[in-house]
Amino acid sequence: MSLSGTSERSVPATKIEITVSCRNLLDLDTFSKSDPMVVLYTQSRASQEWREFGRTEVIDNTLNPDFVRKFVLDYFFEEKQNLRFDVYNVDSKTNISKPKDFLGQAFLALGEVIGGQGSRVERPLTSNEDGTFTICHKTEVVKNTLNPVWQPFSIPVRALCNGDYDRTVKIDVYDWERDGSHDFIGEFTTSYRELSKAQNQFTVYEVLNPRKKCKKKKYVNSGTVTLLSFSVDSEFTFVDYIKGGTQLNFTVAIDFTASNGNPLQPTSLHYMSPYQLSAYAMALKAVGEIIQDYDSDKLFPAYGFGAKLPPEGRISHQFPLNNNDEDPNCAGIEGVLESYFQSLRTVQLYGPTYFAPVINQVARAAAKISDGSQYYVLLIITDGVISDMTQTKEAIVSASSLPMSIIIVGVGPAMFEAMEELDGDDVRVSSRGRYAERDIVQFVPFRDYVDRSGNQVLSMARLAKDVLAEIPEQLLSYMRTRDIQPRPPPPANPNPTPAPEQP
Repeated sequence: MSLSGTSERSVPATKIEITVSCRNLLDLDTFSKSDPMVVLYTQSRASQEWREFGRTEVIDNTLNPDFVRKFVLDYFFEEKQNLRFDVYNVDSKTNISKPKDFLGQAFLALGEVIGGQGSRVERPLTSNEDGTFTICHKTEVVKNTLNPVWQPFSIPVRALCNGDYDRTVKIDVYDWERDGSHDFIGEFTTSYRELSKAQNQFTVYEVLNPRKKCKKKKYVNSGTVTLLSFSVDSEFTFVDYIKGGTQLNFTVAIDFTASNGNPLQPTSLHYMSPYQLSAYAMALKAVGEIIQDYDSDKLFPAYGFGAKLPPEGRISHQFPLNNNDEDPNCAGIEGVLESYFQSLRTVQLYGPTYFAPVINQVARAAAKISDGSQYYVLLIITDGVISDMTQTKEAIVSASSLPMSIIIVGVGPAMFEAMEELDGDDVRVSSRGRYAERDIVQFVPFRDYVDRSGNQVLSMARLAKDVLAEIPEQLLSYMRTRDIQPRPPPPANPNPTPAPEQP
């Protein structure tokens, strides 16, 4: 099964258009091929139940369907949006609302579609064949004429060519028949780049029928199609930048000050219970599992601050959780959690609470890359009042001109007035007479997202939704102020590894 996503901006979310194709499906019909249909299910955040979202049309007698009907979903960067695609063979003699023959299913997160290379995601049901075409538009039928004029229509560039301006765009022309057996008249090919050259002039394309061209020596064409007008309106979205290759570099900083309590005691905010995650671990896992879909190497620098380090007891405010000063990267969110748990066993919680060192550490990395190919997100999880407020404000003001965002999650019962000040939603953060160029800080108190029934999954989903909600707009604000446009997405792998044939 292959899926491709396109987008257009809408309030309050980005709309994602999912197109589905299948290859080499199982043949369950006796005297013909299967008649496939795909049902999309989305997962409820509250109950984790799967609910039907929509269905494609049924395509008769094929094992390689390209479905025209698309699924249009609201996309939220800050949420883990799980999708399930069930594929059925629909027997025309049975009730279509209850398809009988199950051909298989595929699971994925919507973020994987957005972050996937070439706007395509493949799952083991089938393999996607190189060189195939996806239907992206059908005109209306103009009846009883040899000189039709079709109404203007709009297609997102992502749907037309996935941002590859030289990708072949094929137009097929048919003579409509009431029974659906439309007669093929001919075809022609072009590209987005070629179409865009015709913005100020008519362009005529010859419609060719390959069969007629082979059989008839004097064959010229089967008519012509004239492009009467073509215009492009640019409105870049967060998805455009991600598809263009912008990587989110995720860095974690965890508070190891003594005010968190002894990690060996159940009253500690760092307590490692065998039955449930601590608030720190939940916050890290909730945010990290969303962001990791947008980082290709899945290597995340992770730091601690406010602890005494063995063996000499040196106080550090930016020590690597994996104890490797040369390479602080951890493999995936599970690697970060593992290093965090190991640090709790080896360091001494101390203090004070300094934010500026780790903010400046990430800012130095962000300052090296300003072309829009990288965007840095720093997650700080803390329990207390900042001890270096002046330095932290100065660090934030300096970082506001860089491709960088800061998420602060406050855990525990403390009052977090200073964090609200850093958030800058109402009043922009300032330092020494300078105001932050952009709002790059989002603060939330973890206690506001704890589910009363004790459902940790729901608590994590609520937290991730709010702390990540501002990241797309913060990224866009940086790109706009620097006049950075999305890059065309890299081409899909020209030699994909074929999936094994189904028995």
